[in-house]
Amino acid sequence: MATRRRRLPAPSVTGPYGPIYQDTEMELRTVLVVGTGLIGTSVALALRKRGVRVLLADRDPGAVRLARELGAGEDWLPATAASDPADLAIIAVPPAHVASELLELQRIGAARFYTDVASVKAEPIHRAVQLGCDLTTYVASHPLAGREKSGPGAARDDLFLGRPWALCPTEEADPEAKAAVLRLIELCGANAVEVGAIDHDRAVAVVSHAPHVAASAVAARLADATDVALGLAGQGVRDVTRIAGSDPGLWLGILAGNASPVAEVLEAVANDLADAASALRALADGDGTATHEITQLLKRGVAGHDRIPGKHGGPASSYATVQVVIGDRPGQLARLFQACDEVGVNVEDVRLEHAPGLPLGIAELSVEPDAAATLTEALHERGWQVP
Repeated sequence: MATRRRRLPAPSVTGPYGPIYQDTEMELRTVLVVGTGLIGTSVALALRKRGVRVLLADRDPGAVRLARELGAGEDWLPATAASDPADLAIIAVPPAHVASELLELQRIGAARFYTDVASVKAEPIHRAVQLGCDLTTYVASHPLAGREKSGPGAARDDLFLGRPWALCPTEEADPEAKAAVLRLIELCGANAVEVGAIDHDRAVAVVSHAPHVAASAVAARLADATDVALGLAGQGVRDVTRIAGSDPGLWLGILAGNASPVAEVLEAVANDLADAASALRALADGDGTATHEITQLLKRGVAGHDRIPGKHGGPASSYATVQVVIGDRPGQLARLFQACDEVGVNVEDVRLEHAPGLPLGIAELSVEPDAAATLTEALHERGWQVP
């Protein structure tokens, strides 16, 4: 059973629905993870790293076996659920199956409290109400983290570090249920953000779901592209289409659960693209005034890009970029980072661009503007080629 740590929590985030308490009184000793895909296994690995006992369940025995071999936990025995319930059950299944899974787990008394980590919130909560689930012990949540890869083999114990993790408690939710989910978020190293389920779904439609469809639409053009076009592909098209490599079946479930908000965003994007296409047609026909509409869209894009939160969730920072030619050999990145450490320059971000057909590439290091010249000079002195 869960024990209580007798200390006052300290507020870490203030959300639109009030202060969020990251450092909670709730202790989690045993956690059940139902669904050992990327997110479920990553949660399990993060909890195991913090000394929490983790029980694993999945309808695919192979997924559970792989997660177990990765050190994510041990097999769950449903027969022991009633006599030895977990402190918290984490439902890591597609949105359409969250409510039915919650109902079954509550029926057998699998845990004291329950949450899910699906990327859609309103529909699973609505369905849970329809099925008669106990909403006092359930707090829906969603970690805003992921990868374009799927399955337990892609899981990482640091996947959630510093990432937002939404929680969407209903009015019926018991304070202890909310405290249990906050403790989970704390153990995974994420930042709690309380938000209503409908507001959450509208938000992720803008920042996650619609961008995925847009990336897929761009990537779909590449399916019939010529070899010449693909041979000219650079880092830009890779950046834009990276997330399009995700599992279509998984994303169909996500989009179906958030269909209306995503459709609204895509319609707005489609209107912008249609207007840009019309302006480009006019420009091709010699109408020089058409450049205004295209320029306005590009400027709006810059403005939107600049609003994306920067490091640690604060305002976006402007960094200088230092480009370094790097060989495609083991240990080269380690040597480069070691050189930065010796100079005392912190690398805020890094991006690699490979040179097609050559055993080398470019490492783009983002650093504070006043450190760029120092780093460039130091790398030159150490034999690095800095264009």
